[in-house]
Amino acid sequence: MAKKTFPKHLWHPTYWPTWAMIAGLRISAFLPWTVKLWLGRALGEFGYRFIKRRRHITETNVRLCFPELSESEQQALVRRIFHANGIGVFETATGWCRDPEHLRHRVTFKGTEHMERAKAQGKGVLIIGIHFSTLDLGGALHSLFFDADVVYRPHNNPLFESFMTNARNHIFGQAIDRHDLRGVVRRIKSGHAVWYSPDQDFGRSVSVFAPFFGINAATIKLTAKIARMTGAPVMPLMFHRNDDNRTYTLEYLPALDNFPSGDDVADATQVNEFIEQAIRRHPEQYLWLHRRFKTRPRGEASLY
Repeated sequence: MAKKTFPKHLWHPTYWPTWAMIAGLRISAFLPWTVKLWLGRALGEFGYRFIKRRRHITETNVRLCFPELSESEQQALVRRIFHANGIGVFETATGWCRDPEHLRHRVTFKGTEHMERAKAQGKGVLIIGIHFSTLDLGGALHSLFFDADVVYRPHNNPLFESFMTNARNHIFGQAIDRHDLRGVVRRIKSGHAVWYSPDQDFGRSVSVFAPFFGINAATIKLTAKIARMTGAPVMPLMFHRNDDNRTYTLEYLPALDNFPSGDDVADATQVNEFIEQAIRRHPEQYLWLHRRFKTRPRGEASLY
């Protein structure tokens, strides 16, 4: 499929829907908390009922990863996933468009001593984040305690890319294109912490197969490569919305041990074990809507 081209002038009618979406995100960021929750659940319910392709992907992921649940329990989890990701739209808007200081009273940060210990080594830090629905709000809350850069995927739409990057630059020190490995290494070597999310399927050429919820999953090798190139400790970061739906918890665990080990599969397995551990705390808040098991070992049929 050919990549869509966009006009250079950002006021071209092509961008009017994007301008409307940006305005909607800015407005929604300032809505009362209960209204955000209600609208988020409604948006999620709409997706659950009508976005059949994403629902199929989510149902497949849940069936593969939570075989211990009954069929009705799996379906209930799928619905909660859509609701959580709907709320995540409003959490993202809040993280991008509001000063995170107004949420300080809503966040508890555990394990900060592990990050302080990592920073004291003077080698920079590689932070393992995860694609939870709370991802961008989690970044905003993290900025109240620690500075960090972020690795991200640029958006194809130039207007939304500009909006998104400017928003993230207010949260993080610098937003770095995921293809800019030199930029990531340079920032870490200069003593910065860089937030990086290695939990998606980027294809066979950059991955090894490692277990994730008991299933061989294409897992990117770049985490170990960056750690090897920089000597930086790799810090696992958990973050989620609490059961009261009003407060959030962030938590650093100790730096990964014996990482990198020199064995790509062992390193990928260690990363996946942490990610699985974090997801199991609040499985409904993970982005199960993406095809985590898209790439299969040669000769194995698609799971979707």
